[in-house]
Amino acid sequence: MVAPQITTCDPTIRPCLLTRGSPPRTRTCAPLLLLLLGLTVSLTVANPSCESSVSMDSNITQTELPDKTMEAKCLQSMFELIDSGFFNETKIQEIANGATEMNLPIYRTNRKLVATKNGGLENPSPLVFNASWNREVPRAQAKRFNYPSLSGVRLPENEEDIAFMSVLELGELIKTKQVTSKELVRIYLKRLKRYNHVLESVVTYTEELAYKQAKEADDLLSQGTYLGPLHGIPYGLKDIVAVPGYKTTWGSTSFKDQVLDIEAWVYRRLKASGAVLVAKLVTGSLAYDDIWFGGRTRNPWNIEEFSTGSSAGPAASTSAGMVPFAIGSETAGSMTYPAARCGVTAFRPTFGSVGRTGVMSLSESLDKLGPFCRTAADCAVVLDAIKGKDPDDLSSREIAFVDPFSVDITKLTVGYTKDADMKVVEVLGSKGVNMVPFELNYTVDSVQGILNFTMDVDMLAHFDEWQRTGQEDLYEAQDQWPVELRRARVVTAVDYIQAQRARGKLIREVEKSFIVDAFIGNVTDWEKVCMGNLVGLPVLVIPTGFKNISEPPPTKSCRRRTTINAGIYAPPERDHIALALGMAYQSVTDAHKRRPPVDDLGPDDSIPNPPRAIIPPRRLHIHE
Repeated sequence: MVAPQITTCDPTIRPCLLTRGSPPRTRTCAPLLLLLLGLTVSLTVANPSCESSVSMDSNITQTELPDKTMEAKCLQSMFELIDSGFFNETKIQEIANGATEMNLPIYRTNRKLVATKNGGLENPSPLVFNASWNREVPRAQAKRFNYPSLSGVRLPENEEDIAFMSVLELGELIKTKQVTSKELVRIYLKRLKRYNHVLESVVTYTEELAYKQAKEADDLLSQGTYLGPLHGIPYGLKDIVAVPGYKTTWGSTSFKDQVLDIEAWVYRRLKASGAVLVAKLVTGSLAYDDIWFGGRTRNPWNIEEFSTGSSAGPAASTSAGMVPFAIGSETAGSMTYPAARCGVTAFRPTFGSVGRTGVMSLSESLDKLGPFCRTAADCAVVLDAIKGKDPDDLSSREIAFVDPFSVDITKLTVGYTKDADMKVVEVLGSKGVNMVPFELNYTVDSVQGILNFTMDVDMLAHFDEWQRTGQEDLYEAQDQWPVELRRARVVTAVDYIQAQRARGKLIREVEKSFIVDAFIGNVTDWEKVCMGNLVGLPVLVIPTGFKNISEPPPTKSCRRRTTINAGIYAPPERDHIALALGMAYQSVTDAHKRRPPVDDLGPDDSIPNPPRAIIPPRRLHIHE
């Protein structure tokens, strides 16, 4: 990375990097404090008449400075940047000297050991977050449940009708040999290629692999071997999940040609279940929002909007009937936001449910993988296939997954918050669920800040080399990761640990307040998104209805809609409860069966470029 050039004619004066309230000036200060913050800014005297230069990556020899008072003030300003301005001049100089002598060599040694490769695929942290509220000895893994029989399912004549069938319906068609896996692959690849130019939701078609896996599935079935409801079912993977022989781009210009010789654990699980990979789907660049190196993914229900959230490709592709299901990920809203925007059912499971080997890492205590599907029942089926202990992911656990199809919902007490969709409350109440008003109370008022500290610092640890080598300048959205990760560079270790202690307090308070079996609430409220991810709560996103867009095109035939959604939140390791409630709701409603108007835009429904509807940026609110 090119260092800033600061000119001075006096070789005995070192430039000061920080003077509050004004641009950098040629004042004296030893910039050693930057070593404390992990910065590698190189300061060079640009004037050829000057003989002095200072580099943070070279040995620094202390010389007598002509203005000790000014140097002390400058260093004091630096300490105030990290809320440590209480040190006196003597202590500050002692810290600066110690940082040069001890901290800097440790920084460099550790970086060489574990941080020379980006993405967090190697050398995971041994500090493991456990979302469980169970203080007892871990339970033995429950046997897989029996899936409901869908007798009487018949193959539709129309390919679009086939494309929008559920996983369980498609599974029945394959099991009864009404359709082959190869035929399904052809249908979904055709749709992926047809609509991708509009939605920009596909990174790579895995066509050769798909037909190979489909043939294997068809051959097994002809030999009398049936692997279960995912046997021969096509699906898509968010492009942070590694598959050998295909690019894993992480959505970023920096890595758009990257091929990882790693078979991700979740991919192995799906392959063992007989599922067939047809495409690597869009992730926002380095898993941040919906902008990637090839464009920006759109919402199938309203192409004037972007799909929002980094699992944009899985959400949009599932919504548009381009795949029956897809695997996405969430660190902070990357599943819930696009699922809500695109009107699909998605499930973010309990933290630790699904192994993450071979998946790009943002935060090892926040990252989760989960399914985007047509129905809550499909989410249960997919989760059952991918859950379990990944031996190479220290955070993954063997969590007993109770059969959600056998839950007696009439024995449940379910809360609903003030922002809940009352239609869900009424429907579940009519099916015998005890519905009660509810608020999840906690005193921790810096939830959003804790999330930011945790995610950004962890992300920077995994992309330290990326930032140091200036690759951030290639990033697709300069107001996103580049800004956040620069700010993360000055979060001290002490304050990161304090944030985790505050997180622990939040977890204990949420556990105490969670006195219901589950609750219904807004799924895109940023406070709930941060709280749920920090605590490790599972949540099911379900579409509940649609409304007209606010500014429709000048045509009576416009079918674009804004989706209405709800979230069903459960305690950790109670995923089956959220899924059971979702299945109960969807058994008597049809919002999840509606199809977006990608094929019927209307005579005046052109595709605006760029879309007129802009998604507001993420807002951080911390109570003072």
